[in-house]
Amino acid sequence: MHFLAYILLSPPLWLLSVMPMRMLFVISDFFYFLVYHLIGYRKKIVRRNLKLAFPELDKKELKNIERKSYRHFIDVFMELIKSFTISEKEISKRLSITNPELLDPYFEKGKSVIFLSGHYANWEWVSFIVEKSLSYHMSVVYKKLANPYFDRLIKKTRNKFGVTFIAAREFYPEILKNLKKGNIQAYGFLADQTPNWNKIKYWGPFMGIEVPIVVGPETIARKLNLPVFYFRTERIRRGVYESTFELLEENPKEATQFELTDKYIAAIEHQIRKAPEFYFWTHRRFKHMNKKPADFSTNPA
Repeated sequence: MHFLAYILLSPPLWLLSVMPMRMLFVISDFFYFLVYHLIGYRKKIVRRNLKLAFPELDKKELKNIERKSYRHFIDVFMELIKSFTISEKEISKRLSITNPELLDPYFEKGKSVIFLSGHYANWEWVSFIVEKSLSYHMSVVYKKLANPYFDRLIKKTRNKFGVTFIAAREFYPEILKNLKKGNIQAYGFLADQTPNWNKIKYWGPFMGIEVPIVVGPETIARKLNLPVFYFRTERIRRGVYESTFELLEENPKEATQFELTDKYIAAIEHQIRKAPEFYFWTHRRFKHMNKKPADFSTNPA
């Protein structure tokens, strides 16, 4: 069944991918109408998320963010399809980093680093520019797709500009192996995921709501004392993004437990509040709110 789905969908995806971006955005407008107005994909989840995150906004303001977020959602999907065939020359015109020199002192000291980002703007594309702009080679953690054929396709696409994408359960062993060999690298995490219920170690505020927060990146950073940066990406216009590095913690071992996680959440929340339409609201961000056990106690990270 997986192979059949791959065979049926690959040709139309490839045909879309070879189209110029301006044509893809015309198609994106059509799919926006289809997904938002006719199908109403996850509209209840989006509305609940926005209402919880921005209780101070009225219905008209929330509706405006909702529409814009769906337009951006479809745009990013089209940009992902374009990734299959996009050239390095074109991707370089659409992505930039404002302050790559911030990382130079760490590379010169032979220090590997950690980048934290979230489901904001286009997280799929931005890692492509790292290899071109920095001295670091970058490895990014990712979750395998259920369809192994599409998983290989997506991984091949993500890897074609030099970035290495590694499955979540293999990521920490890979870091340890690189450190043992003396390989200097940058490691990227999308850290705004909701942790599995049996893996919750910390509850903290996100958009004013207490929710369980992933602490895996902090755990690794503290164990290995790797400097951590927030990789902030903003959409300049359709299909064009600009990223900036912000130092969150230079010596994680010296930080108190969950301090780094709190800094990361504060950074991404600041970005969301500035332009909420570029965050992905289709995920159930607050599904565990009000479920914190009365006897919950944090475990050492």
